[in-house]
Amino acid sequence: MANGASVKSFRPKDGSGEPPGPGRNGDRDFHGEKRSNETHASTSDPEARLYRKGNGQPAKLAFMGHALMENRNALVVDVRLTAATGLAEREAAVSMVEAIPGRHRITVGADKAYDTKDFVANMRELGAAAHVAQNTSNRRSAIDGRTTRHPGYAVSLRIRKRIEELFGWIKGAGLRKTRHRGTARVGWMFTLTATAYNLIRLPKLLAVA
Repeated sequence: MANGASVKSFRPKDGSGEPPGPGRNGDRDFHGEKRSNETHASTSDPEARLYRKGNGQPAKLAFMGHALMENRNALVVDVRLTAATGLAEREAAVSMVEAIPGRHRITVGADKAYDTKDFVANMRELGAAAHVAQNTSNRRSAIDGRTTRHPGYAVSLRIRKRIEELFGWIKGAGLRKTRHRGTARVGWMFTLTATAYNLIRLPKLLAVA
């Protein structure tokens, strides 16, 4: 999720760089300046990181929100907020699955970003079957026939898309661009909003129970 801090606040950590122009929201010329999270930080929210969601999209200061959903009822069972990094999604998923009480056999559905040897191995160590979409773009998938042959695999891939309904709802509830600063405050708002999503879904579930 995008952070409320402006990219104009993303300044060199050593204090160098051109200062912004006069005024409360003065212009600043970034032309020719190489910016990265290793050399730069936001002066208004140092915990936010510059992150590009996809090729061709602009880089923004952001945090990453992660959620674990129960497939049978689409209720959120865990959420985490982390720094925006390339490994954050898989690391948060491992942490959330590890926190599930008990050690009964479960399945974990996810998109192509989770199709890595390390993630699949981590899930197996936790007693979970990684039902992730196969990424075969110029590479070999970490998911093989031992997983894809089971009918439950196709079901997991179909149902796991419902997580997008959650994130769409959360963005529509005001967290597309957070007004808060810092991991603790943004994480609190993310958790609160996910809780509200569950509360709205519960009457619908009880009505058909």
